[in-house]
Amino acid sequence: MPLALAIGLFFYLAAATLTAGRLRHGVDRVGHAPVLALAGLGVLFHAFALALAIHFAGGIEHSFGFALSMVGLGMAAVQMLAARRRHLDPLGILVYPIAACCVLAALLLPGAERAAPDSWQISLHALASLLAYSTLSVASLAAVLLAVQEHALRTRRPLPFLKSLPLTLTEGLLFRLLQAGFVLLSLSLVSGVLFVEDLLGQHLAHKTFFSLASWLVFGGLLLAHHRRGLRGRRAAWLTLSGMVLLLLAYFGTKAILAALGRGG
Repeated sequence: MPLALAIGLFFYLAAATLTAGRLRHGVDRVGHAPVLALAGLGVLFHAFALALAIHFAGGIEHSFGFALSMVGLGMAAVQMLAARRRHLDPLGILVYPIAACCVLAALLLPGAERAAPDSWQISLHALASLLAYSTLSVASLAAVLLAVQEHALRTRRPLPFLKSLPLTLTEGLLFRLLQAGFVLLSLSLVSGVLFVEDLLGQHLAHKTFFSLASWLVFGGLLLAHHRRGLRGRRAAWLTLSGMVLLLLAYFGTKAILAALGRGG
């Protein structure tokens, strides 16, 4: 498993490096397919390593490093799907290094006690949560790019490395990701209510609270965009605010419990 993770880490960094080259020299001078190929190999080895870990553990490992690694895998996979459109490549300059850092965390942070095999209901909840966190994480990176582009326009200081990514395209990507992430987060919350028992006993009370708060922020943002045309900087900051709440919900619990030596 460590070898597969290390290979995945290498391919993520290679994809980020090639993406940087595309931004520096122009998207038409550096091929699009090689970036997707390198990222695809990174996702493949990363997924293989996590599948091996789950297989040998007899279930999902409840640890901070493993959780980071899972979210990193989801982010890289979401970016790959988005980057099938050539002009969305620039987002990879943020996504792939973050995915690499998540892999590094899995390699360096100690594992926790192995969990018993989960029921299909809990597995469904975990999958919905992972996809929601991953999709909304990529949306947050799109929000960062949108804020940077808007600042550059206001100050009349265009950024050469982002000239291949029109602001309208970034904004469109942001709201598509927000819509998909909101649906997945809703599924995660509903499945949690239906299938997860004893929230207080499982250290999940504050996770539920912050997840619900995040859901309200993202839902309010999408509603305001639909009814009032909310966009631009305000949309970007609301996206990042919702993501902070979601990070507190997911990683806050795991970080605290890991620090206490109790797993996650």
